[in-house]
Amino acid sequence: MKISWKIWLLIAVLVGSSVLISPNFFQKGVIIKSVEKNSTAYEQGLRTNMIITAVNGKPVNNFQDYSNIMSSGFISGTKVKLIITAEETEVILFTDKAPSITVTDISPSRIKTGLDLSGGARALVKAENKTLSSNELNDLVSITSNRFNEFGIADITIKPVRDLSGNNFMQVEVAGATPSDLDSLISQQGKFEAKIGNDTVFVGGNKDITYVARTGEQSGIYSCQTYQQSQEVCSFRFTISLSEEAAKRHSKITNKLGINSSNPEYLDKKLDLFLDGKLTDSLFIGKDLKGSETTQISISGSGTGKDRQEAYNEAVNNMKKLQTILITGSLPYKLEIVKLDTISPSLGKEFTKNIILLALIAFIAVSIILFIKYRKIKITLSVILTMFSEAFITLAIAVLINWNLDAPSIAGIIAGMGTGLNDQIVILDEAVSDKKSSLKERIKNAFFVILSVFALVIVAMVPLFWAGAGLLKGFALTTIIGVCVGILITRPAFSEIVKLIVKE
Repeated sequence: MKISWKIWLLIAVLVGSSVLISPNFFQKGVIIKSVEKNSTAYEQGLRTNMIITAVNGKPVNNFQDYSNIMSSGFISGTKVKLIITAEETEVILFTDKAPSITVTDISPSRIKTGLDLSGGARALVKAENKTLSSNELNDLVSITSNRFNEFGIADITIKPVRDLSGNNFMQVEVAGATPSDLDSLISQQGKFEAKIGNDTVFVGGNKDITYVARTGEQSGIYSCQTYQQSQEVCSFRFTISLSEEAAKRHSKITNKLGINSSNPEYLDKKLDLFLDGKLTDSLFIGKDLKGSETTQISISGSGTGKDRQEAYNEAVNNMKKLQTILITGSLPYKLEIVKLDTISPSLGKEFTKNIILLALIAFIAVSIILFIKYRKIKITLSVILTMFSEAFITLAIAVLINWNLDAPSIAGIIAGMGTGLNDQIVILDEAVSDKKSSLKERIKNAFFVILSVFALVIVAMVPLFWAGAGLLKGFALTTIIGVCVGILITRPAFSEIVKLIVKE
């Protein structure tokens, strides 16, 4: 019996999907979720997404192992040697407490869940009394992201969305936050200030800053070097232009400063940058700027890393972040929350459990009905396995494009499976019919119906990308992925399987 290449293609895609979804199934250890940047652990080379496999030679298979080792390895006030084995790296710390890192068990799969399943708060936000253009919305998203990062909030998603009427909104999702937390953070418009001592030199936004260089010779990474033989440091520099009023303030304030005794190339005070009253950076002031009313100032900074590439990437990110803050300053608009939702993690787990239970019940019911109709166990199994295959491949594609699965996305997968079941029944009915045409011709007729339904589904799903300000995008995306997987991979393979069964 010769097996068609269409069936082999389905098998190959399923194997690839398995590798894509569960690459860490047999991986032991714990994964680092966060590392405090100013900590000894960070300086010695520990980074997020590293996998810790042993501590002081003791194997770490899961979070419980790590917790037991850390809880029993320290005596108050006494420093101990801590050898952390992370992948191919060994980090040695001398400390009297557990390192400043957050770890968690390695997930057996790479499937990411959205707010509906993991819990947290979601807000749909617009500017009060103003319609934002796409560029204005992107600037708002950028500065809001920076502000939330400065607050130290993790697991946050901020993105621009648009409804069917063309209105632009900002969608903010924070895992583990309550609606009151999110409301408080968004309602604060914020303030950016540059100070020398207690004197304000300029504030963010176009009132004091008329230009920020972001490309060309006036902006970029200008040097990278090794620091203390264990770290790489890359430095950035870009130019900003001050308004005349801000330049005069700068002249008046710097005229009172002296020269830094330990570093005579600079003045004895730094330019401190504050966001919402919190110090974000301190920059040296060149001695040639003392008493100067110059409207051009060079802003500099750096990024560090365990290797040159990591240091370069961090320097680029720090530069872009600072440029965005200087351009937009405080949030440029008073914000209004249009819609505010919250879902508890326990509710998300319960939802997932119920979805799995309902799916199993549906599969059992479909299996019984198919067996009663066609009286062949092979046909029943082929339909059920094809449905599972479509859902599995759709999940793999979601992992590939880094899509977070939420309730609408799961509904889309179910809708795609329903469409697939309908198509398979059309193929089966044509294949077992008593028409005088050949089996090949009958299946060809079935595919004409299937392609017509496919086109209608695509046309119906496209508007949902913008419906409800994009909140139904997950449903539209996974439905389209599911029906495309069916048309390109599973339907052709299923038709070949049906041919083999009918010929028996």
